[in-house]
Amino acid sequence: MHISKVDLNLFIVLEAIYTEGSITRASLKMNLTQPAISHALNRLRQLFDDPLFERQGHVMTPTPLARSIIDPVRRALRSFEVTLTGAARFDAASSERSFSLAVRDVLEASVLPPLMAGIAQQAPSATLNTLQVSRRELESELAAGTLDAAIDVLLPLPNDIRRAQLAGDQTVVLVRRGHPLVKKKALSLETYLALEHIQTSSRRRGPGLEDVELSRQGLQRRIRLRCQHYFAACRVVSQTDLALTMPDRLARIVNQQFNNQILPLPLTMPSLDVYLYWHANVDNDPANTWLRAQITAAMQAAG
Repeated sequence: MHISKVDLNLFIVLEAIYTEGSITRASLKMNLTQPAISHALNRLRQLFDDPLFERQGHVMTPTPLARSIIDPVRRALRSFEVTLTGAARFDAASSERSFSLAVRDVLEASVLPPLMAGIAQQAPSATLNTLQVSRRELESELAAGTLDAAIDVLLPLPNDIRRAQLAGDQTVVLVRRGHPLVKKKALSLETYLALEHIQTSSRRRGPGLEDVELSRQGLQRRIRLRCQHYFAACRVVSQTDLALTMPDRLARIVNQQFNNQILPLPLTMPSLDVYLYWHANVDNDPANTWLRAQITAAMQAAG
């Protein structure tokens, strides 16, 4: 079927139902009546010869076909949007745009203060939403335009996800002052392995990068506590004999009120490189280009 014979507005309805999981919420999002959304869905079903969505309770669940086409549909819609808005000059001083940035909590504390200071100065009416997005969903979120950009470590993403290195970071070890096993301002590998450790991770299980490196050398440390957040871990370090291994940049922020010792990790580790990600669709989008410049400047200020 030739594209000239297809109402492209139907794909906007498809994306809205997929995102909202409901005809009612899709109608509110698009400011259309429910019968209008239902009529558009029926036309889509005829077009694809597939139900596309099946009702399960109060939720419209996508069929396998709908799941297979949603990413290219989102990319196409995003491309149309950029085409329509890209030619217009982005005026930061008067913009009321809301930007969405995916960033891990490890980086949020260091990048947000200088980033918001720059945005407040140049775009006083713009807003920023930071989100933690599953790495498996990062590509589709950037393609759909639900994310403007993302900051993370180096990830295996396809070529249509652009990237630029922002900064590098080193790994350090935190122990409380007066720790009975740490008498010097440097740790030996022997002392490091003699300590009991905290592993900080949002995952329920799995080794840290330092554990992977230790295992390559046939070594293993003892994990006494696994917790979710570095702030909590730093506080535990200040009140126990446990040690914490973490990125240096964040350590110097979250450790300020605890005054733990920050020592070099006695283990050769690759630099913790941080990258900025965006979709190829917005390479030349003035607003996205401006946002990327603000993020780059903020990381330089934070470093």
